[in-house]
Parts: sequence; C-alpha cells; structure tokens
Amino acid sequence: MQNSEWNLAGKTYWVSGASSGIGAETALALGRHKANVVLAARRTAECEAVAERVRAAGGQAWVTALDVTDEASVERSVEATVEHFGRLDGTFNNAGALGVAGPLHTLNAADVQAVLQANTMGIFYAMKHQIAAMLKTGSGAIVNNLSISSQVGFNGISAYTASKHAALGLTRNAAMEYFQQGIRVNAVSPGPTVTPMALAAFGNEDAMRSTLQASVAGRPAAPAEMVGPVLFLLSDAASFVSGHNLVVDGGYTLA
Repeated sequence: MQNSEWNLAGKTYWVSGASSGIGAETALALGRHKANVVLAARRTAECEAVAERVRAAGGQAWVTALDVTDEASVERSVEATVEHFGRLDGTFNNAGALGVAGPLHTLNAADVQAVLQANTMGIFYAMKHQIAAMLKTGSGAIVNNLSISSQVGFNGISAYTASKHAALGLTRNAAMEYFQQGIRVNAVSPGPTVTPMALAAFGNEDAMRSTLQASVAGRPAAPAEMVGPVLFLLSDAASFVSGHNLVVDGGYTLA
C-alpha cells in the first residue's frame, strides 16, 4: 500500500512492542514506505530479526531496548531515537499486557497495579517523552494501541478493561492539549486479533477461532489487518484527525 498522500518516506517512527504481532507488522509496513523505523521492546533479539526484514523492505531500522513500565527506560529509548535519527515524527505505542484474569473480587491490588502500570502508565510515560521531543520540531503524530476493551467490558478482565479506558482518556486529553502545537494524538482499538497476547487469553488459535465463529466477522483479525488504520493515523492523510479512537473489530462490538 503505497500512497503518496501518506508521506511516510524518510520520516522517523518509533514502534513499541515491535518484536511480534501488530507491532512487528506495523514496523514492516513502515519499512515498505521507506521510513526510518525504531523497534522498541524487551525482546531485542526478536526485534533484530524484524529489523532485518524492515531493511529488506527498503526502510532504515534500529532496535532499542524498552520496558514500558519503567519511565527511565522509555525516556532513554525516545532520547536515543532522536539522537540516532535526528528527530521523531510519529509513534505507535503498541506494547501492553493482559495481566491476571479472573472475577474482580479475586484480584489483589498488585494484580491490578501491574496491568495499569503497563497499559496506562506505559502510555503516559511514552506520550510524555514523545511529545517533549515533538514539540522541538513542531509536529508529530502519536497512535496508541488500545482495544475494544476501551469501549466495552468483558468478563474476567476488569483490570485490563480499566487500563484501556484510562489510556483512552489520556489519548483524548493529549489530543486537546497539543493539536495547535502540531501534534496529533489518536488511538486504534482492535477487536480479537491473532497475537501472542490474544492466543494466551483464548488458550490457542483453534479455541480462538471456534469462539469467534458466532461473531459478526466469524473470525479473528490477522495482525496485518491493523496496519492500514495505524499508518493512516500516522500519515499526512489524517492531518485533521486527532482525539479519535478508530475501532477495528470487524463489527464485533455491533452485536
């Protein structure tokens, strides 16, 4: 998908959780658009493998270690990105955690705090340091990967649902605060997608597909099906889109 209106070539994009799933697919797509791609994750060896594919696709790629639950780690990664490529044009804050599942009354404070630390504070840390970098150039686009759990609840994952609702609030507030300074902030909310996190939640891919047969789409999404929406929001084609949560769920939340 090469669209000159998107104007991604030569720009620098930071992708967290880039070692697999939606993050890896997004990094590869940015590479095909000839962008500079920073792959940030805990699993740097897996990121290096994805980075090789980004380079083969025509992009520049660089790997940085990242723990989104640690603000110092996030700050180092963003600062290193700017030092390496000279600027930061866009980010896809994709890393997150499902956490412990179970009825709310069975959870303890540590269970809930761990999920909030990854999914809510991780988004806060990322945007805080990304926006600081983007303010220096007067432009930038941020896309936060949320979930349809930012829209509806699901049995057994109350901490995860709360974390995504909170991250949506951060997204919308940041969009209000920084649009006139050249920075757009949006989100995507995928429905069930074949990623390592989702497979762990469902047990395996067969169980996932069986469960979703009765959904509107009748199947889960492939990670690559999230790429177009993310790239659109990062691109110049979305120059007047900010504060939007783009639900990409194959109609799942209609039923």
